[in-house]
Amino acid sequence: MLPPQQPPSPDSPELSPLAIGEDFAPLPAYKAAGTTEIGFEGLLAAPPLRLREDLASGCGGQTWPAGVVLAKHMLRYHRDDMRESRILELGAGGGLVGLAVARGCAVGNPLYITDQVEMHSLMEHNIGLNGLEGKVKAAILNWGEPLPQDVADFKPDVILAADCVYFEPAFPLLLATLSDLLKLSPSATIYFCFKKRRRADMQFLKKAQRMFKVTEVQDEDRPVFSREGLFLYTFQAA
Repeated sequence: MLPPQQPPSPDSPELSPLAIGEDFAPLPAYKAAGTTEIGFEGLLAAPPLRLREDLASGCGGQTWPAGVVLAKHMLRYHRDDMRESRILELGAGGGLVGLAVARGCAVGNPLYITDQVEMHSLMEHNIGLNGLEGKVKAAILNWGEPLPQDVADFKPDVILAADCVYFEPAFPLLLATLSDLLKLSPSATIYFCFKKRRRADMQFLKKAQRMFKVTEVQDEDRPVFSREGLFLYTFQAA
């Protein structure tokens, strides 16, 4: 159950990504390859989630802050209401969000984590690192291309997307894939968390608002993560 909160003022510079300056959230430093353990501040029962981080195949190999925010939100507010859901993570990188949900939430169906082919071995590695071979499947899904047949057959109705807004030329491709997923399952909900880093990110959000029903999600950590330039929305079919 979400805590009752007053809706934010659309003019609030603290809480609106459209009001944040271009240099508000600089890119973080890159990490050396290694294994990270994340307990999500007690929201995930022991043992912690273990993730191999390796940038050899691209920036998706690193854990990014929006993934932690989205994983914590799902663990806190959706732990028991996705038993029948068909869950897919987009742009999963190493699979942080999807693996956290598979570990900490009651899910009754296989869960897909997806990314480009360069990330596939890292996703597979992290599935095995957490003993989730029977619950999570790694799949290749390229934004802007037709949905893979296994994804089309799966018809996901909960889509997780964290820190997918980072490369402006990919924005139309990402929007096309989000649209395809909502056409495939019109009642689906996309949980979308991103860190605003550049002025172009505002244009992505404006385009999404024209295409989908975009709702800011309430979360008890919102006053903290919004000050760090992080924002959490749901996208649904308009």
